[in-house]
Amino acid sequence: MQILSVNVALPQQVQVGRATVLTSIFKRPVSGRVGIRRHNLEGDRQSDLTVHGGTYKAVYAYASEHYPLWRTELAPQELPFGMFGENLTLEGLLETEAHIGDQFRVGSALLQVTQPRMPCFKLGIRFGRPDIVKRFWMSDRPGIYFSVLEEGDVATGDRVELVARDPQNVSVTDVVRLYRGVEMDHQILERALRAPLFGGWLEGIRQRQAESDL
Repeated sequence: MQILSVNVALPQQVQVGRATVLTSIFKRPVSGRVGIRRHNLEGDRQSDLTVHGGTYKAVYAYASEHYPLWRTELAPQELPFGMFGENLTLEGLLETEAHIGDQFRVGSALLQVTQPRMPCFKLGIRFGRPDIVKRFWMSDRPGIYFSVLEEGDVATGDRVELVARDPQNVSVTDVVRLYRGVEMDHQILERALRAPLFGGWLEGIRQRQAESDL
């Protein structure tokens, strides 16, 4: 596993119809080593901290393996790395293989998987097509959010190494499928409730549990 691209952006005002929207989704690849700090990367800052950033959404990663699929589905739209708003474009780490609570050494930083990404309307702004939000949500390719356990720095070409596997063994894909009601395996659901999962994802899975008990 390795980093193929490090992408950052500062907040900018974007005109959308008659409204002005503040967004940091227009990530661009950068060269050299980039510091990973407790809540973001150097040169990067989230625009709306109610839905992005913070302790449990400090670094967002997306698998390079998804890009060919999206290029086929969205042709002829160009899709450079960073297009999905990810800080790190990674090779070799898919949502099916990353488990909530897993710890990875990424460059010299230590990151922990915390949750999938819930797409918002700003993804539609980035792509210039509102339908991408639903397509992204239904694709089972949400990307991976990390918290920062140890600050460090990263660069394109750095290795990504698994350091510790969470014992609940609940993948990022499992979380999305449980939340959507596609996966209703009771054992997976119970393990997900014990995993170090945060925010609305945990609340949604608790609701699925309540529904399954009716």
